[in-house]
Amino acid sequence: MVVWLPLLTVFMVWWIFSQTQITDLPIGVMDQDNGPVANMAVRYLEASPTLTVRQLYYSDTEAQAAILQRDVYAIVVIPENFSRNILSGKSAPLVLRVNAQYGTHSGIIQTSVQAVAGTLSAGVEIQRLIKKGMSPAQAAIAYSPIKIQRISLFNAATNYQQFLASTVIPALLHILAMVIGATTIGRELRDKNLGHWYRFINKHQSGHKIDEPASVLVILGGLLGKYFWPTVAYSVWAMLALWLATPQTSIAIGSFIITYIGLILLIMLSFWLGAIFTLGAFSLRMGLSSTAFISAPSYAFAGVTFPYIAISDSAKHWSDALPLTHYLKLHIAQLQMQAPIAVSLPIIYGLTLATGIAMILTALLTKRALAHPERWGAR
Repeated sequence: MVVWLPLLTVFMVWWIFSQTQITDLPIGVMDQDNGPVANMAVRYLEASPTLTVRQLYYSDTEAQAAILQRDVYAIVVIPENFSRNILSGKSAPLVLRVNAQYGTHSGIIQTSVQAVAGTLSAGVEIQRLIKKGMSPAQAAIAYSPIKIQRISLFNAATNYQQFLASTVIPALLHILAMVIGATTIGRELRDKNLGHWYRFINKHQSGHKIDEPASVLVILGGLLGKYFWPTVAYSVWAMLALWLATPQTSIAIGSFIITYIGLILLIMLSFWLGAIFTLGAFSLRMGLSSTAFISAPSYAFAGVTFPYIAISDSAKHWSDALPLTHYLKLHIAQLQMQAPIAVSLPIIYGLTLATGIAMILTALLTKRALAHPERWGAR
């Protein structure tokens, strides 16, 4: 949990997203026309960098089976008389049957097929206008007098490694850190060793019983020592995760440092939250269940894959209560949007305050646990 599992997690996620862009999504084509324009449409689909025509199908049953078996993600149907209708100036639609269950695949395929249809339509219409006597430049303007100039401000190349991998890794480290926080103190409770641990850190306490009230300062020092090596290890993994997230972009050193500080604060807060859940319930099992409930779905509420402004108000309240949400705002702002450091300073202050409060609360709950040895040993 401290060394090999987080190391394996970091490299496995990065390996999964080693292909930074989605290309060659397999689609099928049902060409019911076999005319010259239909053949051109098939060539354009194959030439699209995000699509590849896996196979030509000749029946609806065969095409439907291919989608259900995930041989292809979509079927483009070219209806009969497609070429004749286009050449005669009539409407001739391309029919796209796409498996919208896969949101990312579906969106990319729809955009690419729409682009192919637009290119094909433009070519046919411009040729028709040229035959009427227009120059190629005039025909292009007449076909589309209004053009859209799209400017991607951030992640212009749609790099999924930058978009997903760099944010998934901190989320997984957050989960592992909460589990470590729960198990580190939870084992002492489960094995009834909490008293022995306190006597070890309190050199003035002797004997087998804790006769005087436990000192919060002593407990706090002991807890800091107990979580020292996990903190050191995860500081290394945090540095590795951020280093992997920034090799292809020019990041200001200040942005990198503040993001690293934010990730360390998130990990430390995760340790203390895991301990709080275990100590609050006097049960390692309940502590682990609570950490799983909090941390596992937190990425879904963070606004990375599903827009934060589009979720319900109740989901927003839950998202705002999760520390991962605030860290990922900092992460994206600094490493991907290259925002000014001042934009993310409130998040650093908030994580620092939350970590301090959680640390003190953990010490107080440990003191309470020391006062109730009859509740030690719960699973």
